[in-house]
Amino acid sequence: MKDLAMSAMQLTLGPVLFNWPTDQWVDFYARIADEADVDRVCVGEVVCWKRAPFRDEAVAGVIERLERAGKEPVYATLAMPTAVREMRAIAEVVEQGVLVEANDTATIHLLAGRPHVTGPFLNIYNEAAVALHRSLGATRICLPPELPLGSIRQLAAGNAVTEVLAFGRAPLAISARCYHARVHGLTKDSCRFVCERDPDGLDVRTIDRRDFLSLNGVQTLGHAVTCAVHQVGALREAGVAALRLSPQTCDMVAVARTFRALADGHLTPDEAEAQLATLRLPGPLSDGFLRGVAGARQLHEVD
Repeated sequence: MKDLAMSAMQLTLGPVLFNWPTDQWVDFYARIADEADVDRVCVGEVVCWKRAPFRDEAVAGVIERLERAGKEPVYATLAMPTAVREMRAIAEVVEQGVLVEANDTATIHLLAGRPHVTGPFLNIYNEAAVALHRSLGATRICLPPELPLGSIRQLAAGNAVTEVLAFGRAPLAISARCYHARVHGLTKDSCRFVCERDPDGLDVRTIDRRDFLSLNGVQTLGHAVTCAVHQVGALREAGVAALRLSPQTCDMVAVARTFRALADGHLTPDEAEAQLATLRLPGPLSDGFLRGVAGARQLHEVD
């Protein structure tokens, strides 16, 4: 057993961003509750409000099971609510008293100073933004995934409890239009939920057939899988309190096990990378954003 003199870091499982069938979604969280060594788990529909009704009745049971397993549940809300009914649904979640992860400024206003978490979809890029959100009740700030280590170091120094994406396809943008529907010749209103066909996102390639991005309904993500194994030590030294693991269809219990062992000093970064590389990942491992280069740059790849 290795002792790398590392202090403990927490692990957060982010919300499922993709349109998984409800049974699969519930089974996933059941396994996370029973087997995954994570501290908190985000539940809720972040990308598309149309998906939410299929899971509404299951959310309460998932949260209860997570609590019984000793995990802290966090209710993640929409990144871009566009209708009154969507804001009304978020308001109902706020009134339930569960810890909320806000992914839109409108949700921040609904929280009215209550303790909450800010998600990676909010544009928090400088110390002034960190201070503002803390004054509005944010107890934990998950930074946007495109920030380089130098910027993270500055923001984490402001005494905010900071969280950084360490695994998963990076969420880059949300649109009012549904790319998934358009690819299939459909409109957003009559999408037939075709995004369910691509449980890790629909790969996008450039004209010269190079992998580029991934589509998830109205969301754009990176094609590569963010992997911060070589930056965990630096993130700890910068004051980052938690690493976020964003669900993919690979074995997320194994992902959590690897990051826990790495964070606790029982694996080296190279060993952690080797373990993750054996999983069925939707794209290559990348740490470009953290290194301050193109986000798609793979581990060990330089400009």
